[in-house]
Amino acid sequence: MKHTYQDKFPENFLWGGAISANQAEGGWVDGKGLDLASCFLKGLTDAGSFGKPEEGKYHPLEKGIDFYHRFKEDVKLFGELGFKIFRTSINWSRIFPNGDDDQPNEKGLQFYDELFDELLKYGIQPLVTISHYETPYHLVEKYDSWRNRKLISFFERYCEVIFNRYKDKVKYWLTFNEINNMRRNPFYVGGILYKENENRMQAIYQASHHMFVANARAIKLCRQIIPDAKIGCMMSLSNIYPNNCDPVAVFETQDIRRRALFFPDVMIRGYYPTYIYRLWEEHDCHIEMLDEDLELIKTYTNDFLAFSYYRTTTHEAGQPYFGDTGGDIGTPNPYLETSEFGWQIDPIGFRYTLNELWDRYQIPLIPVENGLGAKDNVVDGQIQDDYRIEYLRQHLLALKEAIKDGVSIMGYTYWGPIDIISAGHLDIEKRYGFIHVDLDNKGNGTLKRTKKKSFYWYQNVIKTNGECLK
Repeated sequence: MKHTYQDKFPENFLWGGAISANQAEGGWVDGKGLDLASCFLKGLTDAGSFGKPEEGKYHPLEKGIDFYHRFKEDVKLFGELGFKIFRTSINWSRIFPNGDDDQPNEKGLQFYDELFDELLKYGIQPLVTISHYETPYHLVEKYDSWRNRKLISFFERYCEVIFNRYKDKVKYWLTFNEINNMRRNPFYVGGILYKENENRMQAIYQASHHMFVANARAIKLCRQIIPDAKIGCMMSLSNIYPNNCDPVAVFETQDIRRRALFFPDVMIRGYYPTYIYRLWEEHDCHIEMLDEDLELIKTYTNDFLAFSYYRTTTHEAGQPYFGDTGGDIGTPNPYLETSEFGWQIDPIGFRYTLNELWDRYQIPLIPVENGLGAKDNVVDGQIQDDYRIEYLRQHLLALKEAIKDGVSIMGYTYWGPIDIISAGHLDIEKRYGFIHVDLDNKGNGTLKRTKKKSFYWYQNVIKTNGECLK
């Protein structure tokens, strides 16, 4: 295969944006069941707050930004931006309200039919996440969620329904959102609520194995039902550096990173890497798996790697492994600026990460989450968000440098092109969008959509295929 030097964004580059169903849709109507995200009452920053929403008490996700009823207005704006692709999720609990229902919910299926039709009307390809923190709550309550092998079959049936329903409309799929966050947020990703005196590592990796099998079964089904589709995996891969050149810090940092990369190692390479067995031995993990599981995982690997990148952090020798790459923040980096929400801004780290992943996997990459969360001020009906433009400009220039480095990149979907409810804070104050939504943290507001300055800037980036960046 001939390779040539590429110094521009490819002509078929997929520019777009990304949201999740649970953060945008609202619409707890028409037979929708409770999903995991609906049951975290204070966001990712307070993971212990879990339970059914109280009737009559305001829950930000119940209304979201009312995308469920306003998607035509919003998709028109995405069309005006010039999107080539739009990532969203199908909320599993909208299709199978309990997860183990005998029949799918037709009203839920109709909603996504209408959404995908609207996107295609504007020439926008849907990129669909099958499970974005939206496991039906009933499966957690009745079956202990992904600890239980039965969830593989429930997930497979859900995939079969949506693949058959949308086979002519959706050609890009992702299985599990940020599946490698099972290490730090297993409750959000896989519905794993720890039991008293439970071996937590055992629970995490047993559930992860079941999800790996489900991922492989989904790939098999996708290739049978939609042979011209591509199906990828999605990871949280904001990066981590050693805080200094102490060899202990360097090795521990590598070890932390490898624990995050373990998940794509399995899903892309098709086998369990040898380094994981030491971790399991040291934590008394005994993972139940069948020979047929391993053969399935080997045979059905993902076509591309999608990932989130927002920031980098650093690790000092001896610091507890309290988080993971893309997770909790370690020691601040004195060479970087920090956002008002405490995330360090590192566009060179973006280029570094793209090269790292390409070198490791040699399959197409697509950053599907990247952006700046900030408190926007509306002045005379306008939002002059130059800070967001500068963040994005620097990161897109870094992405272009990665293309020049030889990295194969399919596209780029900015996270939250329209303001949505923050997963981390479960409010709307931390805004990412190019489109402002008139809504406050208490649910008050008209929900009016207003274009920010960044709207027109990103529109021009897409129009010129990145040439305006220089």
